[in-house]
Amino acid sequence: MNLPERISPIGRSLLNRRSFLGQTGMSLGGLALSQLLARDNLLASDAADGLGPIRPQIDDKNPYASRPPHFEMPAKQVLVIYLPGAVSHVDTFDYKPALYDLDGQKPPGIPAVTFEGPTGNIAKPFWDFRPRGETGKMVSDLLPNLAEMVDDFCFVHSLTTQTSAHPQGENFFNTGFTMEGFPSFGAWVTYALGCETEELPAFVAINDPRGLARSGKNNFGSGFLPAAFQGTDFTASNPPANLHRPDRFTPGADQAGVDLLRKLNADHLESFPGDADLAARIASYELAGRMQTSVPEVMDIAGEPKHVHDAYGTETGTALKRAYANNCILARRLLERGVRVVQLFNGSDPAGGNGITNWDSHSDILKTHAMQAEIMDQPTAALIADLKQRGMLEHTLVVWCTEFGRMPFLQANGTGRDHNPDAFTCFLAGAGVKKGFSYGESDEFGFKTASNETTVYDFNATLLHLMGLNHERLTYYHNGLERRLTNVHGHVVKDILA
Repeated sequence: MNLPERISPIGRSLLNRRSFLGQTGMSLGGLALSQLLARDNLLASDAADGLGPIRPQIDDKNPYASRPPHFEMPAKQVLVIYLPGAVSHVDTFDYKPALYDLDGQKPPGIPAVTFEGPTGNIAKPFWDFRPRGETGKMVSDLLPNLAEMVDDFCFVHSLTTQTSAHPQGENFFNTGFTMEGFPSFGAWVTYALGCETEELPAFVAINDPRGLARSGKNNFGSGFLPAAFQGTDFTASNPPANLHRPDRFTPGADQAGVDLLRKLNADHLESFPGDADLAARIASYELAGRMQTSVPEVMDIAGEPKHVHDAYGTETGTALKRAYANNCILARRLLERGVRVVQLFNGSDPAGGNGITNWDSHSDILKTHAMQAEIMDQPTAALIADLKQRGMLEHTLVVWCTEFGRMPFLQANGTGRDHNPDAFTCFLAGAGVKKGFSYGESDEFGFKTASNETTVYDFNATLLHLMGLNHERLTYYHNGLERRLTNVHGHVVKDILA
């Protein structure tokens, strides 16, 4: 066989039949190996320099499959307890003696006008503070049950945010952006890590018994991430619909229909490779089928022992408190069964909040904060204590948070406190964080951060780090940008890591 001179030596080799078969045989083996490595999440990072995005290896047919973290950390699951409306840090966990000294006076060095209008006089805490636990942490009498557990908590007293409006504040805290349409924290985590169970959703949002928070489902939405990673929302009193098989179908007929539908869906998906929306719909339908057996079991809160109901307070107090207590038990049961992210809401916004349906206490804070605390304190403390008693805090990160704080003074001619984006408090507990520790400080009035300022970007970067995820490398390409939860900001707060 005469070959043109312009063909390279490699080209000549490939045109040799024996050489060609040998080379292609090795190539096919390499392709098979890469598929096996991808299936087991063993492929190297896309970025050779170790600084670029780390792409989760997501199986279109099972987007909820468990995936390894970027690096090993104790936290495998996360419980986010979110309190819409803005809890007053100066009346709960951030003790400021100067407020007692200046009670009733004009605040020195503080602007005469804030978000809601003219400022009023300094107001001392509406509840007495006392030292708690072995650490002697000063906590107010508003939250007596949580106060007993301060030795297990890691407080961040120096949080700041970018907005003083509730919808934008909720969006910013839960998605990293004040605008709507961005993925929530829970969606990012489940996109990266999948789930340990195939019988329940990877991410469950348990709304307040009174309804959704101000930003609604955006707080647990998937944004531009594949739709499979949005939160599934239900409550102890409002389970997912259509869980039970109609009586006219026998179990055998029902299973035969499911098997046929699974085959048809698989064939349809093969015709549209790479269609993430189609894959998400099919995966969601299949998960819904499995939930028909798993959800009734997890919803069996009445079957919990009496001492559990007594601890959570499901049979005492107001109807709202009892309903929230049942939601707390549901949260624990979901975590026990392997759900990756549970977001539990305490507060809603069906008609503006105003301290009645959430923590937004612009007026009569003594009454309205007390009302919310009666609902939240005992069940939340019981939930965290229950996780600890069962050994679940060894691998579960608990996040207690709100969108911003409240001012150290009253609103002009008022009885409540205004929004404060420049200083507020949240706390963490469980896997990977220090116990009985306080990080950062606000100034002597609780008006602005004074040391170790911690932005919401920093806070979210730290939460991802505790889940074994590098916030700078957990990205998703959207509209020409590598988007991430922390935008282009954020640093891990290493001082709070255990």
